[in-house]
Amino acid sequence: MIFRLDEHLIFPDPSLAEEGGLLAVDGDLSVGRLLLAYQNGIFPWYSDDTPILWYSPHERFVLFPGELKISKSMRHVLRSGKFEVTWDKSFEQVIEACSTAERQEQDGTWITGDMKAAYIELHRAGHAHSVEVWKNNELAGGLYGVQIGSVFCGESMFSRVNNASKTALISLCQSGRYKLIDCQVYTGHLESMGARMISRKEYMEALQNSGFKG
Repeated sequence: MIFRLDEHLIFPDPSLAEEGGLLAVDGDLSVGRLLLAYQNGIFPWYSDDTPILWYSPHERFVLFPGELKISKSMRHVLRSGKFEVTWDKSFEQVIEACSTAERQEQDGTWITGDMKAAYIELHRAGHAHSVEVWKNNELAGGLYGVQIGSVFCGESMFSRVNNASKTALISLCQSGRYKLIDCQVYTGHLESMGARMISRKEYMEALQNSGFKG
């Protein structure tokens, strides 16, 4: 059963999601609703030709910072000093770059104009963050996501220069700010860096223990 949301800030129990993770439709992308969603292991994922779709997968693809794997070649890149890393310096540039990045696994983008506007507001409210990677003062790669206490819910990443997005992810893991990075969707690339599947129960426990104050 798919639930239809209205103007009330409420979500159904995430355990009621369909096999593919779809839980609810409609609602809005207000800061309050987005925060409530992420606190409950729910996120929006839709395109311009569909209503807002809310998902809560039965399993989550996550990376525990302590399990991060860095290859020898990547360690050489990090030591080389070719990249400069910043945080929250150019959130809007990062989300725009993510929305236009080519994805082998999908057509078009799920980062619609409304989604960009919503996450920019979430950033201004202090709940969404970006990591930027620069080369020669040009934006080479980065990522953005939503912080729920010690859990970072990664939304998207991009790379214009080889290893730039890896550098952003490594910086995120090594910052000491997070106990868990939610990668949402499986990729072999992230698996090679240590990401793995966990159950919804384990993920919800991480959110409950994240120390998020709202």
